[in-house]
Amino acid sequence: MSPAEAIASEVERRLAQSRQAYLDALPIAAAIVSIAGSETLVECANEHFRFIAEWDERIGDRRASHVPILRSGPIGARLADFIESDDPAYQFETADGRSIAGRHFTVRFSRLKHAKGQPRRLLVSLIDRTAQVETEKSLRSEMLRDSLTGLPNRFAFNERVDAVLADPSFSEGSFAVLAIDMTRFSRVNECMGAMAGDELLITFARRLVSALRPTDMLARTSGDEFGVLMRLERGLSDALRAAERIKTVLTLPFRLSELEIRVDCAIGCAVLSPGVNSADEVLRNAQFALKRAKRLGTTQVYEPIQAAAVRRRFSIETELRCAIEADALTLAYQPLIDLDSGRVAGFEALARWSHDGDAIPPAEFIPVAEESGLIVPLGRWALNTAMRTLSEWDRAAGAVLPFNMSVNLSPIQISRDDIAATVVGALASAGISGDRLTLELTESAIIQDPDRVAKALNALKKSQVRIAMDDFGTGFTSLAMLQKLPIDLLKIDQTFVGGMMAADDSTAIVRAILSLARALGMATTAEGIDSEDLAEMLTELGCTYGQGYHFSAPLPPEEALVFGLSRNA
Repeated sequence: MSPAEAIASEVERRLAQSRQAYLDALPIAAAIVSIAGSETLVECANEHFRFIAEWDERIGDRRASHVPILRSGPIGARLADFIESDDPAYQFETADGRSIAGRHFTVRFSRLKHAKGQPRRLLVSLIDRTAQVETEKSLRSEMLRDSLTGLPNRFAFNERVDAVLADPSFSEGSFAVLAIDMTRFSRVNECMGAMAGDELLITFARRLVSALRPTDMLARTSGDEFGVLMRLERGLSDALRAAERIKTVLTLPFRLSELEIRVDCAIGCAVLSPGVNSADEVLRNAQFALKRAKRLGTTQVYEPIQAAAVRRRFSIETELRCAIEADALTLAYQPLIDLDSGRVAGFEALARWSHDGDAIPPAEFIPVAEESGLIVPLGRWALNTAMRTLSEWDRAAGAVLPFNMSVNLSPIQISRDDIAATVVGALASAGISGDRLTLELTESAIIQDPDRVAKALNALKKSQVRIAMDDFGTGFTSLAMLQKLPIDLLKIDQTFVGGMMAADDSTAIVRAILSLARALGMATTAEGIDSEDLAEMLTELGCTYGQGYHFSAPLPPEEALVFGLSRNA
């Protein structure tokens, strides 16, 4: 060997030592490979790499000289593609292929600076991610499983439903979701405690499993609600039969401690269709049907019109809340006519609401207001506005007008609001005496909580406010309740009034109500008078007041004042 060759060999040896020392200092598995023609040779590697890589099985072949050749296996194949590319670096995830005790790696290729006269070299590094991957799998498994029953939870259920919806082979009517709600569960919790409730849920879940096919997926979607995803082999009848089986397995009593209790369930069904966008929507549809099933007592299948109605109610609630805050509602005033004299005795204030140019009928937004609790601020607004309008009419006429104002009172207001204080405040703010205000409440309001209603009405009577029972005859008010409550006026429902000209039964009912009112010393108002003949008949029968389109439709405040003054002139 010539001196020059000896020097070059020594330099190469020292460089190789330097490379090895660099690799040994790295905390990850790493190797330097060189490209020799069509082959890639592992020049040096640290102990981490040798331990993880297992060259003869995982990376490539081993030459007789024991120099590893990186040309096959999951890493060698990717490296060959990288060499042919111009990318400065490349990273990917891989595993050793074993399903049990398998290992997971992040592999990175990086090009090293090329020195003239030297082969091209690359740095190959491997990071063992096995512990991290297994931890993620474990956490995901826990996240998707209900800890109490061991069933999949709502997240897992939604994932499976979403996968069905995304499957290209999915067709309408091939899958259905059942929403199952246990009855009386809250009662068990209240009477026997949470431990008994948990025991009942576990047993209930086992019963459900026994009623389902192996291919059906059962999940606990909330506290005492379960969901089932099932394939429909014979159409909707498969889902209905499953519901029957579930009902059957629940006929046997559940044993909790030393007690035996019977538990039933309500079941709603929704069929998956391509028009459904997500699992949440599917489950929501099943829950719409479930709500109806609770009311009717039988398994119900979702109908799109149900969701449309619910969305409409929710939209009305949101928009109504904004309208109340923005003072965007109005009151219309329908005249109340003294049938003997024909003069205007007062007006009934009726809420009106227009949204985006469309009038929304009270029959649509008032029930939503009551269900959502918005009836309390709405009722306060109506009372204050009506009293303020009456005060403005007095000022415009220059005298106290002989008009009484009627305002409707909701049962929700009685249960949630201090009605007496609210009324006193509205009267005082407008400067109106209590004897000019009539509060109208329905029979249903009285029946729901008669004691609370009696207390509220007696408090109102201290302010000289008159009380009217609206829609009388359509409910179940007893005579004893009429005697107990400070009712001043009965309003005869227009169902009976409108039928008087055609049916003797309606006339007999109206006659009986008028006789009852006279016996109890109460005035009467007939609603829905739409003809002169009807007005005359009611006058002859002794009805005190009348209202209806025969006299006038509900009017804006300015027109109502003009109508009242002109009719009483």
